[in-house]
Amino acid sequence: MTIYAIGDIHGDLAQLEQALNRIEADGGADAPLVVLGDLVDRGPASRGVIELLRAGVAAGRDWTVIRGNHDRMFLNFLTDGTIEDANIKSGLPWSHTRLGGQTTLASYGVTFDDARALADIHAETAQAVPADHLQFLQDQPLFHEAGDLLFVHAGIRPGVPLADQQENDLIWIRDVFLDDPRQHPWLVVHGHTALEAPAHMGNRVNLDSGAAYGRALTSAVFEDGQIWTLGAEGRDALIP
Repeated sequence: MTIYAIGDIHGDLAQLEQALNRIEADGGADAPLVVLGDLVDRGPASRGVIELLRAGVAAGRDWTVIRGNHDRMFLNFLTDGTIEDANIKSGLPWSHTRLGGQTTLASYGVTFDDARALADIHAETAQAVPADHLQFLQDQPLFHEAGDLLFVHAGIRPGVPLADQQENDLIWIRDVFLDDPRQHPWLVVHGHTALEAPAHMGNRVNLDSGAAYGRALTSAVFEDGQIWTLGAEGRDALIP
């Protein structure tokens, strides 16, 4: 089995296009791909990222686009105008520059201004975001299981059956998952916690290499129990 994955994109359309080109060059146009979520926020082109992935899925590409915590924050704002999330430890709203919601709205031509009524900004956003973008975000799965691989945005709560995992854990979890050295029923492939470079930790693989902070977006290939990242020169082995 061969399957490809892309880490957290965060509105970086140029790097997404480059990653997709590298995947197609390595595995062909029909290569199965899992995108690990956080399509939006911080980068300048969230709308373009959603449209590219939405169009690919609609055209029948074998792409699975998982929900990330930033995707859910955007979806929550679209559906009911919410900008707060109890899972944000800093207590900052999604609209704050550190979270990046303002850049997502800007990609749809909406300016977030604290002097404006939040209800007005929400109403303008609801008009600006195409219905098929909203539907795409609503349809995002929380995980993708492929043989002995489990693709998920943030991770899993160790020891809990997959059917009993909670959405907040799958898209937000950190320390309880990251600090657990035990083997899981699968090799868990995730993003969410930005590193300087992708890392294989033995029981999990983190592909969030910090595109949200100006670093390279990681794409990887999983094949016959081995893992490579994809760069300008082709495959580079990723080992524990």
